Amino acid sequence: MRTSPVSSYTVSDVMTHTAIAIGRDAPYKEIVTLMDQWKVSALPVLEGEGRVVGVVSEADLLPKEEFRGGEARPDEFAEAAKAGAVRAGELMSSPAVTVHADATLAEAARIMARRKVKRLPVVNDIGMLEGVVSRSDLLKVFLRKDDEIEAEIRRTVLGGPAALIDLDVAVVEGVVTLRGALADRSLVPLLARAVRAVEGVVDVRMELGSHDDGS
Repeated sequence: MRTSPVSSYTVSDVMTHTAIAIGRDAPYKEIVTLMDQWKVSALPVLEGEGRVVGVVSEADLLPKEEFRGGEARPDEFAEAAKAGAVRAGELMSSPAVTVHADATLAEAARIMARRKVKRLPVVNDIGMLEGVVSRSDLLKVFLRKDDEIEAEIRRTVLGGPAALIDLDVAVVEGVVTLRGALADRSLVPLLARAVRAVEGVVDVRMELGSHDDGS
């Protein structure tokens, strides 16, 4: 049984490998057109042979409309400055918030949540673009079939210590139910944690008795 959450899925498993990107000199309307055409909310900005130097998102484009004919408050000066920008290099947020292909899905999700972004450029060790991962990509693991999840739990969680051989597992709509007798009750939190670490698990329910109570 695994005692710490180790994801078998990484960003490379779910990311879009063919990413739409732009250069520093891309004009405002071209950026908007590409976002609409490809149905994306942000575009990586590249220079040289493909090194990511920034990202232009919908939030970077909105000031042009937000401050049209209006006065900005002192705390809005930085955003208002982008209202006059016409090229990607002026509009982009830099440095770009990125992730590596071998990062776990949990790591990518934490970066998105903390930095409040919907998409992350995926880069290699020298910052070259390898793809893009989005929030919807991270949710793909919840499309795993129940029997696939069940098989992984049996193999990686229940297939170890003898203390777990009396347990059975059922998975319905991603919800895992463990049933049976467990002699060592101290294993319950470790067991629940190990099951939750399996990609695609929505929730865990424990219906565990003990050998002492005849369950």
